[in-house]
Amino acid sequence: MSATFSIHAEPDRDLVRITMSGLFTPQDIADFYKARETAHARLTCGPNQHLTITDLREMKIQPQESVAGFQQLLGAPQYHSRRLAFVIGRTLARSQLQRALTGRPDTRCFDSVEEAEAWLFESAATGTLRATG
Repeated sequence: MSATFSIHAEPDRDLVRITMSGLFTPQDIADFYKARETAHARLTCGPNQHLTITDLREMKIQPQESVAGFQQLLGAPQYHSRRLAFVIGRTLARSQLQRALTGRPDTRCFDSVEEAEAWLFESAATGTLRATG
């Protein structure tokens, strides 16, 4: 299954919404980088003040080369989200993702989009940001 993705910025909510599926090649990851840059340019909040929700429920287990590309993608400081929520089923891909997220207390995995959004926006409602695992 080839890779597909969509990236949409919601400037009024300081939110980036990403959906990814399939098996990513290095070229797919490069295309993703470009699309992410375009989406982030639409945001109106300050640097690193946005929230991100990424739906990976249709993502396949990735080859190690792709995992390394995604780790680099997640590490780019100019794109760090205030909070980053992943929606992903309980699969091996979830284990792969959690290894890639080591050291990022501002990230968390969820089983549904609703749970992920609730966690993302709870900090806005309370004005605080709790570190979670």
